[in-house]
Amino acid sequence: MTGKDALLIAGGVIVGAALAAEARRVRRAIDLEGRTALVTGGSRGLGLLIARELGAQGAKVVLLARDQAELERAERRLADEGIDASIIVSDLADGAAAERAVDAVISRHGAIDVLVNNAGIITVGPIEHVTVEDFEESMAVHFWGPLHTMRAAIPHMRRHGGGRIVNISSIGGKIGVPHLAAYCAGKFALTGLSSALTPELARDNIVVTTVCPGLMRTGSPFNAWFKGRHRQEFAWFAIADSLPLLSANGRRAAAQIVDAMRHGDAQLVITWAARLAVLAEAAMPNTVALALQATSALLPGPSGPEGDQRRSGWQSLSDWAPSSLIRLTEIAAGENNEVPNRAPAPEPSPAR
Repeated sequence: MTGKDALLIAGGVIVGAALAAEARRVRRAIDLEGRTALVTGGSRGLGLLIARELGAQGAKVVLLARDQAELERAERRLADEGIDASIIVSDLADGAAAERAVDAVISRHGAIDVLVNNAGIITVGPIEHVTVEDFEESMAVHFWGPLHTMRAAIPHMRRHGGGRIVNISSIGGKIGVPHLAAYCAGKFALTGLSSALTPELARDNIVVTTVCPGLMRTGSPFNAWFKGRHRQEFAWFAIADSLPLLSANGRRAAAQIVDAMRHGDAQLVITWAARLAVLAEAAMPNTVALALQATSALLPGPSGPEGDQRRSGWQSLSDWAPSSLIRLTEIAAGENNEVPNRAPAPEPSPAR
């Protein structure tokens, strides 16, 4: 056998394997018409976009979040688009609350076919200003909340013959990002949990999809929290989130997520930059570490004790943000219910 023959055979095997995988993916696809989907963190941002996509494909959508006013605005927005959604006000960091929420969905619709764990919180700032409470909050929202909700939903899915679970992690759940230590800790925990459950639940016809997006234009920076030199932190975060070549359009990201869930994909990494970063981390971890060190050196340094107080994006505006540099994020905030009726008041400074 010549080298050319070997290459042709190898190429044929690869093409055949790819075609077989795609055929299997098509066979696994489900129709969302009439199915019930619970979306946590569904009142705004990516959660609202996912809910809109699910509803457009015929699913009965239930939005869950902690803020009733936000949920009611989201419900009206979806109704204006012909999507009939219902709402649940709950904090899923409490296991009993998660059980009540899932029971409410079952009571209303008779089943829970799709669970999207999307609720999240972002605190940005140098480690000098990040408290233990910030880490505990991230773990409560990003790890314990999804765990409680899955534990509540899985028995119902088993009795119903299966289901789909989507866990929205982040590129920050695969690669540690400077000034996002608490956020990354929670998202790393969710990525590990989700990946571990994927093979275990497959025997019950419950398919788990782990989603790790990079930057997306959903408007979320305005409702993130910032510490240290909060105006500078908000500016770099919002500008990066607005760059078309680095960030994904929120609607397209939501469509990709729903498509991956429908076809039973185990994992989805969104944006070419995020996929490249994951590959680089696997192949050249030391090089990636050096690149992240260089990035960290460019970010704002710590400030005085006042930097311990966290402020929202709305409380961190400056000459740089808003500006034309974050116009795409501003547009997304308006479209995706990220604009509050009034800016929240600063939180009291935490004890150190």
